Amino acid sequence: MAGNEWINGYLEAILDSGASAKDDQKPTAVNLGETGHFNPTKYFVEEVVTGVDESDLHRTWIKVVATRNTRERSSRLENMCWRIWHLTRKKKQLEWEELQRLADRRWEREQGRKDATEDMSEDLSEGEKGDSLGEIMHCETPRKRFQRNISNLEVWSDDKKEKRLYIVLISLHGLVRGENMELGRDSDTGGQVKYVVELSRALARMPGVYRVDLFTRQISSPEVDWSYGEPTEMLTAGPEYGDGNDIGESRGAYIIRIPFGPRDKYLRKELLWPYIQEFVDGALAHILNMSKVLGEQIGQGQPVWPYVIHGHYADAGDSAALLSGALNVPMVLTGHSLGRNKLEQLLKQGRQSKEDINSTYKMMRRIEGEELSLDAAELVITSTKQEIEEQWGLYDGFDVKLEKVLRARARRGVNCHGRYMPRMVVIPPGMDFSNVVVPEDDVDGELSQLTSGDGSSPKAIPPIWSEVMKFLTNPHKPMILALSRPDPKKNITTLLKAFGECRPLKDLANLTLIMGNRDDIDEMSGGNANVLTTVLKLIDKYDLYGQVAYPKHHKQSDVPDIYRLAAKTKGVFINPALVEPFGLTLIEAAAHGLPTVATKNGGPVDIQQALNNGLLVDPHDQQSIASALLKLLSEKNLWQECRKNGLKNIHLFSWPEHCRTYLTRVAACRMRHPQWQTDTPGDEIDADESLNDSLKDVQDMSLRLSVDGEKYSLNGSLDLSAAAGDRELQDQVKRVLSKIKKPVSDSKDFESGNKLLENVASKYPMLRRRHRLIVIALDCYDSHGAPEEKMIQMVQEIIKAARLDSQTARVSGFALSTAMPVSETIEFLTSGKIQVNEFDALICSSGSEVYYPGTYTEEDGKLFPDPDYASHIDYRWGCEGLKKTIWKLMNTSEGGENTDESSSPIQEDAKSSNAHCISYLIKDSSKAKKVDDLRQKLRMRGLRCHPMYCRSSTRLQTVPLLASRAQALRYLFVRWRLNVANMNVILGESGDTDYEELISGTHKTIIMRDVVAKDSEELLRTSGSYQRDDIVPGESPLVTYVSGKATTDELADALKQVSKSATRM
Repeated sequence: MAGNEWINGYLEAILDSGASAKDDQKPTAVNLGETGHFNPTKYFVEEVVTGVDESDLHRTWIKVVATRNTRERSSRLENMCWRIWHLTRKKKQLEWEELQRLADRRWEREQGRKDATEDMSEDLSEGEKGDSLGEIMHCETPRKRFQRNISNLEVWSDDKKEKRLYIVLISLHGLVRGENMELGRDSDTGGQVKYVVELSRALARMPGVYRVDLFTRQISSPEVDWSYGEPTEMLTAGPEYGDGNDIGESRGAYIIRIPFGPRDKYLRKELLWPYIQEFVDGALAHILNMSKVLGEQIGQGQPVWPYVIHGHYADAGDSAALLSGALNVPMVLTGHSLGRNKLEQLLKQGRQSKEDINSTYKMMRRIEGEELSLDAAELVITSTKQEIEEQWGLYDGFDVKLEKVLRARARRGVNCHGRYMPRMVVIPPGMDFSNVVVPEDDVDGELSQLTSGDGSSPKAIPPIWSEVMKFLTNPHKPMILALSRPDPKKNITTLLKAFGECRPLKDLANLTLIMGNRDDIDEMSGGNANVLTTVLKLIDKYDLYGQVAYPKHHKQSDVPDIYRLAAKTKGVFINPALVEPFGLTLIEAAAHGLPTVATKNGGPVDIQQALNNGLLVDPHDQQSIASALLKLLSEKNLWQECRKNGLKNIHLFSWPEHCRTYLTRVAACRMRHPQWQTDTPGDEIDADESLNDSLKDVQDMSLRLSVDGEKYSLNGSLDLSAAAGDRELQDQVKRVLSKIKKPVSDSKDFESGNKLLENVASKYPMLRRRHRLIVIALDCYDSHGAPEEKMIQMVQEIIKAARLDSQTARVSGFALSTAMPVSETIEFLTSGKIQVNEFDALICSSGSEVYYPGTYTEEDGKLFPDPDYASHIDYRWGCEGLKKTIWKLMNTSEGGENTDESSSPIQEDAKSSNAHCISYLIKDSSKAKKVDDLRQKLRMRGLRCHPMYCRSSTRLQTVPLLASRAQALRYLFVRWRLNVANMNVILGESGDTDYEELISGTHKTIIMRDVVAKDSEELLRTSGSYQRDDIVPGESPLVTYVSGKATTDELADALKQVSKSATRM
């Protein structure tokens, strides 16, 4: 608490003497005036625990100082001390709980590592079993940091020009544009924005890279500049060299802004989570369109798929995981700042509980996004070795030791049973040195030629120099420069105290604080405003007027001039952050010839080791900070040596060097992309296919006629007399039927005609010709997991409603999405006399199989699944390893004891299982582990998959990582070009545990109320996890509600209403 540091010593004395007191004593009233003996325990129980209010402690202290009455002042001081004691005890309690949680986590991780190595050791020979986990760790040889160990890889070079790659980068939050970046405007618009923009430009200039798309959010809000609402912005046209033959209109680097979430609001990153699925669908549409365009330009007519999809930060990582899964292309992740690390730091401060932190920062949703990113990523790029060991090592999905074991097995070609850990590589961020002007070696530190009043060369002074120097009495003195947001973790106040309390330093140098841009401190966020207020108070306290500069505004283009000014005065740059993930400003300073002083916590350690241009300090130690600054400024030879070292080694951090290493590492990933483009012609439709599609049209019309006439069931029966009122439609049907080859039998029996329609199979599904798809994904099951009778009635009503409008019915198709296997799905439809061929697609077994009735069938008419989808979702699928591990986990109690098979809560469900779905019957749901808990344990064992409970919590089904009912819809988009935005998904108010994934996106959603009697969502999340609001938006024009008892007309109206709402977005 600002201004109350003096009390810490007194607090410690109180804690030492009172910690052993029994806090559970019966409270009694205490009258300080009636007794000369003060009982701290009674006072604590009576006055403190029951009435503490953290928010007014500072106001209380002000009152204490202002109180003249000695006795009253003493009483208030005692009161305040005990209140702070309560807060300190609360902090210690939080720390104890966190230590307990970490201990449990360590035990679970060790158990997971043990299980994984035991399972995998079965494949090893006796000689290989010596390569145990411990031995592999003991045999490690230390490697130099920042040494890019790519000796076994083919280094990316100029001979890669012919490759013509398409690369996708994603950075969702903040304000992203190519010029005049508003860095420091808020906490979301910082170094990451600059990094991704410069990375996009640099990659586009590399040999072999044709196009780079940087995806971000489109913001059309009066709060921000109009440029953030532009859908496309060119960053660069590509490399300056080339023979001119490979230059196309789509070449270069571009910012692509995808609208998602409220169109007229700028949202901070914590509020973007419910709209991630909407972004993914919008980005997918752009990528598919661009792949076709690039195919025409450079792909000989075949789609050019992204070479890699690279997510930056947790939200973009989550999005990249879904996009790479939908497209089946490699994913790369850069975390920038990690949620688990930040959570630990905040808990250590003791100011907020875990629940409060989660509420403010959506921390659990962020952490789950990072875990999902680890599940899907081929490669994780970090800035430092410390980030790998101390930050990513906190995650369920990454274990340094297990990763080494799996990599060693992979090198020997030994089966890993589906276990996988992403590869972590250190690639320091690059920097654009094109605008860097390094001062001459004979810098004398004098500014006389710039500050003289003769007016000889006023335009030689950059405007920002004048802005800084107006604060300073003697601008000739060396400058100590700090450049960061006014964020508490940047530790600016400690730097100011170190400067203010060291007289030799004050006499020798000036201090310049570049703390973002501000207009009115009162209008800034709480943390930033508090830092700035404290800075102003400290300047006043130490009387630093004329010695500290703190300009209100600066442009991004001013930053190089600020560094030049500091170097001109023979100054020093300092980054005193409590923890610095990397420290890009240290590289920028070194490029301008500035020695550096930096925190010893985080990335600066590696940077200093590479550049050797400064000193490291403990950011909590004011004396250490002051001594390091004084040493560099006073020892001129040391200053010159650090300056020269920085300039000599700075090439290690150039963008070309970064991109060369980046592309080399990405090229070593397991390359994959959709394989069907050569098998499926886009627009060429032969005569047989055209005829077959026409027959399907006849079948569709027959269905529509039966609904319109309300004479027949929904079995596809064809009766031309029903079309008597529509002469044009009747003529069209006759024209199509005239082309049909008559069967050997000349019978006019209706059933023969119907069978003919059923047996005519199109070469490709009708999805290719659909403009709209109605996806029925109702999860209405009884207590045994069987579909309820009302569900078939609702399916019938939905089909009728969709065909009421004859204009849209012709171009509309149907899909059924269910947890049931295909055999039970067919039985379900047959029970309602609905032919399977009425559906263009069946998504069965929780998204593990996709069928196309009438297209992919065997000779006996039996449906077989889409083989392309099966190969699409096979990525990282370890069926046998999962079976063994899930059975073991589900039969292990919390205490680690195994249960016998007779009391097992699960039983294998062979009927519902398939090659990509492991299904179990739930015998006792009270003993079943929740999805969150089960997924965590599987991740710790290196297993990546998608577990879920379904069919009223009677089944546990585990499908591949890339499979789900929601991802299956995106597959249909990629495979058959039926845009997700043209789909209508019909759900209940609840359902299986994958139900939430189906609600949001660019598709229209109709939710039927009161149709699901019992869902499976009680087994979804553990306490303390993220909430439904973090997945599903509270309100959306793409979602509408109807009654579960809605009539056909009401359902039709709902379909029209949600379509109209979508067009107004």
